[in-house]
Amino acid sequence: MTESPVPAGAPPRHRLDGPAGAPVVVLGPSLGTSMDLWLPQLPALARSWRVLRYDLPGHGGAPPPDGPFTVGDLADGIVRLLDGLGVARAAYAGVSLGGAVGLALALRAPERVGSLVLCCTSPRFGGPETWHARADLVRRGGVGPVADTAAERWFTPEFTGAEPYVAMLRATRPDGYAGCCDALARFDATGRLGEVSAPTLVIAGARDAPTPPEGHADRLAEGIPDASLTVVGGAGHLANAERPDPVTDAITAHLDRTWKGAS
Repeated sequence: MTESPVPAGAPPRHRLDGPAGAPVVVLGPSLGTSMDLWLPQLPALARSWRVLRYDLPGHGGAPPPDGPFTVGDLADGIVRLLDGLGVARAAYAGVSLGGAVGLALALRAPERVGSLVLCCTSPRFGGPETWHARADLVRRGGVGPVADTAAERWFTPEFTGAEPYVAMLRATRPDGYAGCCDALARFDATGRLGEVSAPTLVIAGARDAPTPPEGHADRLAEGIPDASLTVVGGAGHLANAERPDPVTDAITAHLDRTWKGAS
């Protein structure tokens, strides 16, 4: 049964794994994927942290949006989700759009973010015209056209495990995908990076085409005070899926250093 549309800023569909009472780590997915994007990292993270994964509107079986929303609205939904779970402070790691949500969260509610990981993301995802055009394409013809070319956007040509991730996109509701495209079109945190106070790790895929290290990850690392940058060789845009071991190692090492606080 299809769930009713949800308003902007509503708490997202979510799942918790890992030991109760451990410090919480929120994991944000990319445009066109579900919370299962983080399955390669889940076993390692769930040993030491309470892992909170969520789905974007209309993604992974989550309810569709009831109208336009912004990346800031998605961050507000995370705050409401943490409130509902009784979590005062959490670490946050996100891929692409999920990373933008984490950046917005760190700017809007810095007291809620104990540590931050920004993976294959950007303070600005290019000009709005491209995103609005993609949203219009999906609203007219569904997600099929963008799913057909997803593997080449997300991964290097050598990667042979793209299909489960492309399947996530094919299962995404057009209204959810298009709404996220419009949100990305309006997102620009470039001028506020210096306000981020959480200890931050930036992870980039060396062969990431949508958000290459130059002009995206490097701007985050240079603009956020004391941020560190890890570039993963042989990885495209979904680096945590294509090169899970080095990404997992980088995240766990960062959290080991920065996020031992109570949830």
